[in-house]
Amino acid sequence: MSAPSDDQLSRDLASLRIDRGGSSGSSGSSGSGGVTATRGVSKRSYSWVIGLAVAAVVVVAVWKVVLPSATASVFKAEVTFTEVTSVSPAQASVEVTSTGYVVPQVVAKVGTKVTGRILKVNVKEGVAVKSGAILFELDPSDQRTAVAAANAKVASALARVQSARANLAEIDLQFARQKTLAEKGAVGAATADDLGARVQALKEQVKAQEADVTAAQADMAALSVALKQTTITAPIDGVPVTKPAQVGDVVNPQTPLVELVDPSSLLVETDVPESRVGKIQIGGPAEIVLDAEEGKRFRGVVAEFGPRINRSKATAMVKVRFREPPATLRSDMSARVNFLTKELGEAELKQAEKTIVPDNAVVSKGEGKIVWVVEGEKIRLVPIELGESFGSGFVLKRGPAPGTKLVSDPSPTLKDGQSVKEKGK
Repeated sequence: MSAPSDDQLSRDLASLRIDRGGSSGSSGSSGSGGVTATRGVSKRSYSWVIGLAVAAVVVVAVWKVVLPSATASVFKAEVTFTEVTSVSPAQASVEVTSTGYVVPQVVAKVGTKVTGRILKVNVKEGVAVKSGAILFELDPSDQRTAVAAANAKVASALARVQSARANLAEIDLQFARQKTLAEKGAVGAATADDLGARVQALKEQVKAQEADVTAAQADMAALSVALKQTTITAPIDGVPVTKPAQVGDVVNPQTPLVELVDPSSLLVETDVPESRVGKIQIGGPAEIVLDAEEGKRFRGVVAEFGPRINRSKATAMVKVRFREPPATLRSDMSARVNFLTKELGEAELKQAEKTIVPDNAVVSKGEGKIVWVVEGEKIRLVPIELGESFGSGFVLKRGPAPGTKLVSDPSPTLKDGQSVKEKGK
């Protein structure tokens, strides 16, 4: 077999070249290169379209979802507040409504006048005691020892007085004899004068000894009183409202042992706006509602006015007494007082209060109703159950308690936990 020629090799190498331009060569090569370029351009255009579509979706999502949520979490929405109210069946006769607390008018802070260690405790928190009942007993050992020493001092002083009186009597007798003899000239007058001077000195000594006796007796009396003060009694009929001091505690006159409150002196103290005080009269009827006695109302009577006006709040204190105080009445209970134009009847007293939610605070959500409750500077979504309509609202069967602050006319963009502020502030 003969070797290939140079021309043949050149043709074979030329057939192996790759056409990168797509514009030269045979017609078959040119057709193939054109198809390849068209497909490349189509794929790149399709990728750009897909990218732009995805970017558009992201922008819309950010605008519709992320941006409102971020704005709600960063900025405080301005809202108008309203609140859940409680309406009494006696609402038609209510002149003034105010809130306050149950406050005792008679309080005794029991302490001790002597320093000592508590030996026995006979009082318990919340258990009523009678006036004069023994509450605490201190260890009397030191006081008893002091009283015994004072008794010994009194006895010693009395003995010195007796001795001084005996000496006085003896010298006084000698003075009388010498004075008689001196008058008769049997003895010199100087001897009688000396005895007379000594009599005067002994009389003064007797007075001094008697003063010592008085002082010793006074000391003994004081120590005897201190001994009695180791037994601490109740100064009033009352109920202990603080935890009593315990056995083994060392106490002194600056140490409070227990605080007693006279339950019969409990009154509701409430602040009434100065401009409304004129509508209230001493002895006038009132209705009292205690937060601790849900659904119950009590008849009250205006007992007295405070002695002065609070200038900073422009209010006056009014004290209201219960006509029939409940057994559960305690100090510092919160209360609402309705001052009435007429006394409550038995039928009115038995009717329950109605809790009213304003219509403009209620929002439909799904098949139920909700309100936005304001807690500090944030809001919380709370489901509610409504009853019949009442005025400009509804009777609230289930939901927030009276006095709860709500958002009025809430925006549909509000979110649970969002920060809010009152409009205009």
